[in-house]
Amino acid sequence: MTDPEDEPLADWAARRERDRAEQRQKLGKRRVVPLSEGARASHIAPDAPRLLLEWNGTGWTTCGVAANADAAREFLGHVPEPEAGHDAPPSWPGLGPGRGRHRKP
Repeated sequence: MTDPEDEPLADWAARRERDRAEQRQKLGKRRVVPLSEGARASHIAPDAPRLLLEWNGTGWTTCGVAANADAAREFLGHVPEPEAGHDAPPSWPGLGPGRGRHRKP
């Protein structure tokens, strides 16, 4: 990168606009805000309704209301994992089948 004093203003402005556009993409286009009083964490009040907001390029606009935290996660694009049956063994990361010295019998 060149010295900021040597960089032309037009180049700096273009680079700044690119960086700001990338940052906006990272922040996301959708937001969920709980409508209940108190803490905003989803695990505190999972059955409380949520306000669904979407970024239109200049500000947040209301899209609707989700009935609970699960419906809000679907709006954000988070797909819930299927629940494993009671017969399925827990999945431990990095451990394959078999018995080793480091595993309990």
